[in-house]
Amino acid sequence: MNKPQLPDLPLFHTIAEAAGELDYPAYVIGGYVRDLVLARPSKDVDVVCVGDGIRLAQAVGRKLPGRPRVTVFKNFGTAMLPTPEIEVEFVGARKESYRAESRKPEVEAGTLEEDLARRDFTINALGISLNPADFGALVDRYDGMGDIQRKTIRTPLDPDITFSDDPLRMLRAIRFATQLDFDIEPDTYDAIARNKDRIKIVSQERITTELNKIILAEKPSYGFKLLFQCGLLQLIFPKMAQLQGVERVGQHAHKDNFYHTLQVLDNVVATGADLWLRWAAILHDIAKPATKRYDKRVGWTFHGHEDKGARWVPQIFADLKLALGEEMRMVQKLVRLHLRPIALVKEIVTDSAVRRLLFEAGDDIDRLMQLCRADITSKDHQRVARYLRNFDVVEEKLKEVEEKDHLRNFKPVITGEIIMETFGLKPSREVGELKEAVLEAILDGRVRNEYDEAFPLLLELGEKKGLAVVK
Repeated sequence: MNKPQLPDLPLFHTIAEAAGELDYPAYVIGGYVRDLVLARPSKDVDVVCVGDGIRLAQAVGRKLPGRPRVTVFKNFGTAMLPTPEIEVEFVGARKESYRAESRKPEVEAGTLEEDLARRDFTINALGISLNPADFGALVDRYDGMGDIQRKTIRTPLDPDITFSDDPLRMLRAIRFATQLDFDIEPDTYDAIARNKDRIKIVSQERITTELNKIILAEKPSYGFKLLFQCGLLQLIFPKMAQLQGVERVGQHAHKDNFYHTLQVLDNVVATGADLWLRWAAILHDIAKPATKRYDKRVGWTFHGHEDKGARWVPQIFADLKLALGEEMRMVQKLVRLHLRPIALVKEIVTDSAVRRLLFEAGDDIDRLMQLCRADITSKDHQRVARYLRNFDVVEEKLKEVEEKDHLRNFKPVITGEIIMETFGLKPSREVGELKEAVLEAILDGRVRNEYDEAFPLLLELGEKKGLAVVK
């Protein structure tokens, strides 16, 4: 494996020059160096100097064309310098000590060795010298290069101390393993299992940030299996952990919904799904444990899991500190509707059923079909192929009905206001019933969504209820 080489950017030489004038030994440290080795794109550079990092940043800023503004974070002892190519954060070398109840360390100035020792993993403890005497030389005190070659996540020091000091590092270990397709070294992984309860002192926002990075990886199932096996998932997302397991009664057994969910997640990832469709995959069967029943005639059932799961989505998003706006509503809709296209596959596809699905799914119909295709995970490959061919038929029907009726996100022409004005009603259950009846007629195809066809139907329905027309 080749040693990492800094890109030939004038910026690195400017930093070296400023550091030399201040007599501050300086190094590029951490993730940027790791990503150079792995040939991964990276634009965030961490520079550590044995001295005052803020002072070095300001000296570099004065030397650069246009004298870019240096942003100083005095509380953290860091400074940020944006440049057209990369963003550089400067900090002085430090050593840390932790109190048991907090993951925020007491920090004091330290040596380069002390700074490297406080890093989370050996692959992030690599450095490249910016000093004139050995500019570009690799600093690798903990065999980070060897661990990259071995595809291994390992802590520089005792993993029990590393994870107890900052429990977020346990999630970061699993996140890096998932993103890079690395293994976690056995002693390091065992230490995660031993220290898992320490995760309780970490804020939910930081936990969810790491969880989302796992979900956005190329194969997120790997990360979730690691989380489950070490016991962290049971603490940070118990509802998902509860999906695991198979119950048997006689010859009847249901599939393991945890591993099924992970397969669905990987399947949607393969289609290029964004974060929120991936969350819909994670949550589509989340209420199965709560709706599981045994029926002697048919075996295990999960009736209503899609509706209960959809009702759970807002609270799950709130608990995880996820976005509660449009993204949450989209996920909720997909969870609620995820069985509907499958039901269409099993029966003769009627225009009426397709209209209802288009009306309810709206602009999310394509995402819904993506999720439903991903949800076919049988080990019987012929059965999967048959289902997917049936989905092709459903999608053709969706296109046909959409072109004809334009039902995606359509608004019924008969509104509550029209109903109240026509019959002199105030907001009431009666108004809702009439509005629903007109909508049902449109979706059934008995009338088109046009005023001249829908209004006479409203008058007919009102007459049946004994209502008089006032306008």
